[in-house]
Amino acid sequence: MRRRHAVRLAQYLFLLIGLAALGYYALVWVKAKRYQAREERTFQKELRARQAAPHPAIPPPPMVLADGSLMGRLMIPRIHLSVMVVQGDNDSDLRRAVGHIPGTALPGQNGNVAIAGHRDTFFRPLRFIRPGDTILLKTLQGTYSYQVTRTNIVKPDDVQVLYPTGHNTLTLVTCFPFYYVGSAPDRFIVSAQAAPGSNQGLSAPTSTAP
Repeated sequence: MRRRHAVRLAQYLFLLIGLAALGYYALVWVKAKRYQAREERTFQKELRARQAAPHPAIPPPPMVLADGSLMGRLMIPRIHLSVMVVQGDNDSDLRRAVGHIPGTALPGQNGNVAIAGHRDTFFRPLRFIRPGDTILLKTLQGTYSYQVTRTNIVKPDDVQVLYPTGHNTLTLVTCFPFYYVGSAPDRFIVSAQAAPGSNQGLSAPTSTAP
């Protein structure tokens, strides 16, 4: 009887733990969706204001970003991925958006723009990406278009994928495998190059606010 009672108690305990974990995940997801919707409205409002400015021929000011601030929106039409991008890649940033990795180039600069996201939320559709897909990075300074060249899998300490390049490139980083339970052992990398004729290099942005 004692053993049966202990087993039943353990079952209830595991059930409560599972429900608590699901509740926490749901709360984080709802907060992320609210943040995405709010920042999308703010971004579109500011974008319309700039487009309606009396001197549209004047180049937009350089991109100046503080940690956690909004950079723009990342879109991959074929796999229906659309998500807001913030400056930074810490846990707080990646719970609500995808994040520009500090130290890498910003849109409009010559170099490697690197963006990270969680495999179980915003970057989950990346499992369907393939070479040739178009990636759009929309900012207040312009819309930057890239074309996927390849995907590969690396170890977490393989930071060569973030190294500067002499031309306009984009690197997306997420954990791998996509359906792994717990801390994933590898990283899934999407490499892309600036599409011919895209409006790269319109500004000379800086990475942090003064």
